[in-house]
Amino acid sequence: MNLSQLQAALQELDTTPTRSLGQNFLHDQNLAAWTVDQLEIQRGDQWLEIGPGLGSLTEVARQRSPHGTLIEKDDRLIPYLRTHFRELTVVHGDASRFDVRDLFPAGPVKVFGNLPYYVSSQILFNFTGDATPVSGMIFTIQRELAERLAANPDSENYGAATVLIGRRWQIRLLRTLPPTVFLPVPKVESSVVSLTLRPGGELPDCDGARFNQLVKLGFSQRRKQLGKLLAPALPQWKEAAGQLGISPTARAEDLSIEQWCQLSDWSAEGPRPHQGQDVHGEIFDIVDADDQVIGQKSRQDAHSQKLRHRAVHIFLFNAKGEVYLQRRSRWKDVAPLLWDSSAAGHVNAGQDYDQTAPRELQEELGVTAALTLVKLIGASPETGHEFVALYEGIHEGPFQLPATEIECGEWFSPSLLDRWIGCRPGDFAPGFMACWKVWKDQRP
Repeated sequence: MNLSQLQAALQELDTTPTRSLGQNFLHDQNLAAWTVDQLEIQRGDQWLEIGPGLGSLTEVARQRSPHGTLIEKDDRLIPYLRTHFRELTVVHGDASRFDVRDLFPAGPVKVFGNLPYYVSSQILFNFTGDATPVSGMIFTIQRELAERLAANPDSENYGAATVLIGRRWQIRLLRTLPPTVFLPVPKVESSVVSLTLRPGGELPDCDGARFNQLVKLGFSQRRKQLGKLLAPALPQWKEAAGQLGISPTARAEDLSIEQWCQLSDWSAEGPRPHQGQDVHGEIFDIVDADDQVIGQKSRQDAHSQKLRHRAVHIFLFNAKGEVYLQRRSRWKDVAPLLWDSSAAGHVNAGQDYDQTAPRELQEELGVTAALTLVKLIGASPETGHEFVALYEGIHEGPFQLPATEIECGEWFSPSLLDRWIGCRPGDFAPGFMACWKVWKDQRP
């Protein structure tokens, strides 16, 4: 959409861009095509545009793939978008409050948009959480914010947003746009930034909630030393700094994202690097078809030989009726990076289900809760040849997630979960799928 077409569309709608909504419509067709092309949208890809306005970027994207969703806050533009882009889903809403979880059934989603300056940070934080179905993003934002996001340590622009978003996402400043390519012409320059998920293992594993807590404390007063700011959450600052090679007088902007990850994973025993899952050291009871113990084998043997053994799965629900799911760590020997029950684990040799369930809840989520047995599920290929005792309980969080066990976690409504399973069953660990079916049969 060029400038004359944009002006004609606004005249047809008898409207003008609204300053309170931060509306600056792109009218350079070449820039629109270039921006969308940075995401390399293929014919079958799912995509989402934030703040489409009159559709300059939308027109390019729908030519690449018809599987698009538009989020537009301005109610004056909704009829126009639904008329001109009938094959797309148009959502009337605020992207900073959009429930990103709703995108999971669609699978990996590519996101782009010309973001309103006044709400860009809120939108970015909403779409860059630990549990996200988003695979990549291209945004046009105010140049000042773009330079902050892409900043390096020890620079004036390096701040909390740089670190919080940068733990999961690689951020690149692609180009700066002149104000004249927008209508109305803004008083500041804009920049196009790309955000791509970091490869697993590029940065040290750590609990995301712990990381966010420390970073926010550390940057709460930039000129103060970290020892004072982190004291409420990390009273052993000097010991941690000494073991991690950080100056005891360091300030927040002195630490790289990697060092913030290391600090978040630090314990009184020192750094906790990943050692790999001990598949030989764990010993399980091997059972017969009636769940009676007939011997013991290592984890490796039990899995590789498909021997019957025991496990527990736990579903935790909150007051909203949502169930908490964890995404398994990439280090897992079975079903890495798949979504699983709130907590789950094997019954070790000599123990029973009721002993194991609270232990797994404490080890994996760092909490205790009253648990009720839902059902004992028979061993089958779907359960990994495990007899599974399925428990349920109530808890509101927050949880402490061991980084070498759990990638991330999130709450999901049962209805959303059912839609997701129907669209993408391969996103889930088989054991969870078997347990979820049983739970639904028992708790219709």
